[in-house]
Amino acid sequence: MTLISPRFYLLMAAVGGFLSVSLGAFGAHTLQGFLTVEKLTTYETANRYLMYHSLALLAISLLLLSQSQLQRQCADRLKRVAGLWTIGCSVFSGSLYILCLADIRWLVWLTPIGGLLLLAGWVLLVQAAYRYPD
Repeated sequence: MTLISPRFYLLMAAVGGFLSVSLGAFGAHTLQGFLTVEKLTTYETANRYLMYHSLALLAISLLLLSQSQLQRQCADRLKRVAGLWTIGCSVFSGSLYILCLADIRWLVWLTPIGGLLLLAGWVLLVQAAYRYPD
């Protein structure tokens, strides 16, 4: 795998996305009592930029891969990634929106399930990128 191959960029996008979700969860659940508001804001900015750029890198890598025609196995994995992210975003963000707007607190138990689905999607993307031939 070379540093300029679409596979490498796909792998880096997947790793960046996984790190963004996991470090975001770590920050939300662990760092609030240890960091000042200013440092927590900076941490959140770093995390947000990591996710934005991971998604941009993902888009670029998929455009590059589409030029060389995705193999069926990689395309199937990417469909599963999309499914996990769709459900994960719905459950994760949806439960938090409902908590904030309607104050229905019992739905909060769904939030970590959504987060795990998001992480599972990034792990599957790492596998797809790693297994994709150069």
